[in-house]
Amino acid sequence: MSKYFPLRGVIAPLLALLLAMVGWPSQSWAIGLDEAKRQGLVGEQPNGYLEAVVPNPPADVRALIADINAKRRQKYEQVAKTNGTSLNVVETLAGKTAIEKTPPGQYVRSPSGRWIKK
Repeated sequence: MSKYFPLRGVIAPLLALLLAMVGWPSQSWAIGLDEAKRQGLVGEQPNGYLEAVVPNPPADVRALIADINAKRRQKYEQVAKTNGTSLNVVETLAGKTAIEKTPPGQYVRSPSGRWIKK
């Protein structure tokens, strides 16, 4: 894993920008990402993707998660290709960055799989 550390200086700023761009709520959804996170419906995971915190979330929340995760995966693939690294490395770094940037009161998934309110 240590061979990827030099990429951290390049990938981390790209991921921060990516998460900011992909995280913006879409006008087409009844609920935006920021609001879904504030309501405790959606949380960040160590794998770089969103997931519903609550069982059986509303359809608009499921659609929001699916849309943002698809966009994130596309961007992660681009970053991995540009930097000559694996998708898994980019996803893991993106997840770590997203969890670190999650404000207090919102949910993140622990490495053990439990949802934790920061």
